[in-house]
Amino acid sequence: MDLFQTIVIAIVEGLTEFLPVSSTGHMIIAQNLLNVESTDFVKAFTVIIQFGAILSVVCLYWKRFFRLNHAPAPEGSTRLQQLLHKWDFYWKLLVAFIPAMVLGGLLNGVIEDLLGNVVVVAVMLVLGGVFMLFCDKWFNHGSDTTPLTEKRAFNIGLCQCLSMIPGTSRSMATIVGGMANGLSRKRAAEFSFFLAVPTMLAATCLEVLKMILKGEFASMAGSDNVFTLVLGSVIAFVVAMLAMKWFVGFITKYGFKAFGWYRIIVGGIILILLLTGHSLAMVD
Repeated sequence: MDLFQTIVIAIVEGLTEFLPVSSTGHMIIAQNLLNVESTDFVKAFTVIIQFGAILSVVCLYWKRFFRLNHAPAPEGSTRLQQLLHKWDFYWKLLVAFIPAMVLGGLLNGVIEDLLGNVVVVAVMLVLGGVFMLFCDKWFNHGSDTTPLTEKRAFNIGLCQCLSMIPGTSRSMATIVGGMANGLSRKRAAEFSFFLAVPTMLAATCLEVLKMILKGEFASMAGSDNVFTLVLGSVIAFVVAMLAMKWFVGFITKYGFKAFGWYRIIVGGIILILLLTGHSLAMVD
């Protein structure tokens, strides 16, 4: 990738990581528009800069992310229950993360095959868009006082697994999953942000491990590639922070319908272009 391609793809990642429009799907579309070859490094780049965007959560919500529960544990609690009570926030994140960890490990090869498939992205954008036109009506009955139990956290984690299909959107799956389990839109969105941290950290570590096992890490760790990864991660971090602050206010007030129409329009245009034999590449 050249400098222009790196900057554009990183901006796309930062803008879409926390929006319910699929950051992975949009990066795949951007790669096709810019005629970026889907090499092993490019695939690693798209995963690693996602973690750069996710770090904006830690920065923006650091007081709430680094916290322990100092309230007294229920009387009669065992030592384990007292420990889980103290680390309640991180325990719920772990419970929600487990489904993606297990399923992601089992289906890693299938997921890799789907990455780069523009048809899959376009179809899922449209289907997800249609769903989002109605999800506010179906699931907008949550409350800011609904407790986040282990069961609710696990159910949200199951919903997150749907985002392994490119074009689905991890943000959409987890936010709607939270709303379906009784959380308000704002609380569901914020838990989705927090859950992204362990999820994308694991995805990044897995990607680096695969590069090491294939013997590709040394060749990819050249100065040019390191600069590309650092630049992409920094841009994604900054843009994601701005997008995230705007997004919480927007969905709290207006819901998901606008994103649903956006997904349908973008996915529909791509399908029409592909079905009529046109290429998405803007440059050769």
